[in-house]
Amino acid sequence: MQKRFFLKASAAALALTCAAAHAADTPIKFQLDWRFEGPAAFFLQPVAKGHFKAEGLDVQVDAGSGSGGAVQRVASGTYDMGFADLAAVMEFHANNPDAPNKPVAVMVVYNNTPSSVMALKKSGIKTAADLSGKKLGAPVFDAGRKAFPIFAAANKVGNVAWTSMDPPLRETMLVRGDIDAITGFTFTSLLNLEARGVKPQDVVVLQYADYGVKMYGNVIIASSKLIQENPEAVRKFLRGFTKGAKEVIAKPADAIAAVKARDGIVNVPLETRRLQLAIDTVVNSPDARAEGFGQINASRMALMASQVSDVYATKQRVPTATVWNGSFLPTAAALDILPRK
Repeated sequence: MQKRFFLKASAAALALTCAAAHAADTPIKFQLDWRFEGPAAFFLQPVAKGHFKAEGLDVQVDAGSGSGGAVQRVASGTYDMGFADLAAVMEFHANNPDAPNKPVAVMVVYNNTPSSVMALKKSGIKTAADLSGKKLGAPVFDAGRKAFPIFAAANKVGNVAWTSMDPPLRETMLVRGDIDAITGFTFTSLLNLEARGVKPQDVVVLQYADYGVKMYGNVIIASSKLIQENPEAVRKFLRGFTKGAKEVIAKPADAIAAVKARDGIVNVPLETRRLQLAIDTVVNSPDARAEGFGQINASRMALMASQVSDVYATKQRVPTATVWNGSFLPTAAALDILPRK
């Protein structure tokens, strides 16, 4: 009888201990910039492998509908952290100087903007100069379209006419010949064109980073509220994320399993290719290897802030001092995750 009581008491104590440990996990709501596609593995992998859990975090990752939406949802307090284009973060700061909960960039993931101009070879477009006088298409909020004036100035492109459409129609209209070229993320539009029957070798890809546009791409953002109230949670998130990112970069094909687990209809071969393309073009890029994963070059950041202020016609100049905070980054040793090429 006494032994049975002891076992019950021990089991109860263990249950309470586990419950207390679970309760101690800090909840973090994280907003992606887009759907559960290949690149989402960077955030779903550390959830699936328990890297966030090991840091004492209970992270919920939700699909998104664009960088602008991710910025707004973090600013509103609906989400604690998110993933968004740095230009969108800059634009929010400059247009909402009095917002109480402005999102702050705390880690760079896409060292280069994924934006590019894409055209079919049969259009005769071969270089940036060939875009002058042509009809381009993209959704009005597309990052590449918004930054196109920077691309145009760097490459002396003029007299471009724009056609707007919803995202699902962008590549379709290019294939139909309704427009001459599109702007979009390379790893999104290139594969979407292929899905519409276009061979990769028949597509001309003018990546912004290769044509004088050295803007940063997507960054991890945290709300001002979270930074002020629980800065350690931000540090823990970035540590857990970095562990997962190292695994994703090393074995993209394995990491897609975490994406498939969140969306059962995911095309595994397609999304594996999309993830690899993202890694090759914007994550493990020459600029990323030169600057270090996750980090910012101050002069490049200042130039981007000036360009965004001018091209986006913001209410105020972009305040770089409040847009970026690199103090939560893991150690240099932990950030050394990019394979040398």
